[in-house]
Amino acid sequence: MTDGLLRLRAPEPEDLEVMYRMENNPSLWAVSCTTVPYSRFMLRQYLEQATGDIFTDKQVRLMVERLSDGEVVGCVDLTNYEPLHARAEIGMAVSSDCQGQGLGGRALRLLCQYAFHHLHLHQLVAYIPADNEACLQMFRREGFTRHLLLKEWLSCAGGTYKDAVLVQCLLENSL
Repeated sequence: MTDGLLRLRAPEPEDLEVMYRMENNPSLWAVSCTTVPYSRFMLRQYLEQATGDIFTDKQVRLMVERLSDGEVVGCVDLTNYEPLHARAEIGMAVSSDCQGQGLGGRALRLLCQYAFHHLHLHQLVAYIPADNEACLQMFRREGFTRHLLLKEWLSCAGGTYKDAVLVQCLLENSL
């Protein structure tokens, strides 16, 4: 999947270091439900064992690659795939040095096109920290609507909790 600027593609062994940096970024742990760092060995095993098939693994990870220079600028995930209800949750991360350039929105648009038109999903949802206004706006621009404020949904450092917003996009509302 490409839009001329970005391409979503399957992870390659060469992506190990990028994935290692993203998975071990503590600022992302609250939204990814991660509690411990991932080793390179564990990520290498994931790369070797994942089929890349959402119907088998119930999840799929795609790397976000900038076409102009081949740099991986982030990753997008479809997780908690539920075939009976044709839905999945979205997770995404964009490298901190690439944020604010519109790449996240482009990657989200490509992911939605893939999910709705290739995988034939009916709906996508995401949980976004309520204080992440930039992310909430990005999802809104891509056709997601805010549905629910979840009080103290995300556990953060120091024993504190953050509210999260559940956003949803149905197939008929997708761009």
